[in-house]
Amino acid sequence: MDCFTRRAGALHAEQVPVADIAARFGTPCFVYSRAAIEGRYRAYEQALAGRPGMVCYAVKANSNLAVLDVLARRGAGFDIVSGGELARVLAAGGDPGRVIFSGLGKREAEIRQALGAGIHCFNVESEAELARIASVARGMQRRVAVAVRVNPNVDAGTHPYISTGLKENKFGIPIAEALAVCRRAAGMDGIRLLGLACHIGSQLTSTGPYLAAVDGLLQMLGELTAAGIPLEHLNIGGGLGVSYQDERPPSPQDLIGAVAERLAAAGGECKPAGSRPNGRPRPNKSLRLIMEPGRSIAGPAGIFVTRVEYLKGDGDRRFAIVDGAMNDLLRPALYSAWQNIVPVLERGDSPERGDSPERTDSPEPIAAVYDVVGPVCESADFLGKGRHLCIAPGDLLAVCTAGAYGFTMSSNYNSRPRAAEVMVDGTHAHLVRPRETVTELFASEFRLP
Repeated sequence: MDCFTRRAGALHAEQVPVADIAARFGTPCFVYSRAAIEGRYRAYEQALAGRPGMVCYAVKANSNLAVLDVLARRGAGFDIVSGGELARVLAAGGDPGRVIFSGLGKREAEIRQALGAGIHCFNVESEAELARIASVARGMQRRVAVAVRVNPNVDAGTHPYISTGLKENKFGIPIAEALAVCRRAAGMDGIRLLGLACHIGSQLTSTGPYLAAVDGLLQMLGELTAAGIPLEHLNIGGGLGVSYQDERPPSPQDLIGAVAERLAAAGGECKPAGSRPNGRPRPNKSLRLIMEPGRSIAGPAGIFVTRVEYLKGDGDRRFAIVDGAMNDLLRPALYSAWQNIVPVLERGDSPERGDSPERTDSPEPIAAVYDVVGPVCESADFLGKGRHLCIAPGDLLAVCTAGAYGFTMSSNYNSRPRAAEVMVDGTHAHLVRPRETVTELFASEFRLP
């Protein structure tokens, strides 16, 4: 878990005991490590070293201003899918000139907002969207950079809800139609065709699907170059997986190295334009490689901390009822996702034995196989099933690899306030979003007169 380690049985976030964070800020809460975020972003930077390119963090993975601030300070680009995410990036100090606007339902107001901010480019996902962007650009007397997002019909081999590169998915322009759309875009007033893009899915654990998609894009790139339509970048999206259980995804170095080899073989990596020895057109010189990682940067950089309220059941079915729920961490309910769950304080290694600071009794722990469930009135409300734990009421548990698609997907279902978010920086724990109060949940609602 990168910067989450044990010392004398106690889980720490960098130099801070997680139990101290829970005592100070309450539970449930999300805890992030600044060092882990920076380290995982740095891995992409290093993998791109010496190659023209840009790493654009996918804001949807975790949009807390502190997370965006950490990345903006390192010069990261940002991949956004809404005007709200653009506003967050700007509020966090992000460079709009390093922002790529993805997503297939861009509203006219969002397009105007992005043009006014001066973003790098739009990823266009339909002919209708291309026409709308062109119309807005002409009305603002602007020329806007776009990349055509291609749906390459590549199976990412992942959960169907996070697959985005098959022909039955709603994303991108089918590869059979994309070439014609590119030709039209190249001749449109107000449009500057900058590149090709694709995104085939999330939580990918091999380079094969990426390379299959890149091969399709490179074939298109060659045909466009031959038609006198030069492009500047190739955007292979994000989706690189993390290890929730026993997955072994490739590193950024492995992925970018494999893609760079494909580009070099096609003549698109820092080589002069012109013809190959066989007389075939060579893709553009200094073709930039763009990545849009989200989960692989934020996921392992966070945990979700929750407290055991009750133990229930016996025999074959036991439940650990905790104060965190599906409204806080939706992935298990939505995707049947597996995330490791560990005690914050291992039994026998700490005088506090995981009990809350206000406890005067010390309940005996019960070692058993538990379903870790929340208080929400849904049978889908679980954080993990079949977990071997030795716990007692009052103990703290940490759901690992929860930095991505945790808080950003949370809700107020059952009128539950959303959890606090904490960023650890060395020996300091900073509250970067306070826990909501119940009053805040309906402060903007009104009774009938």
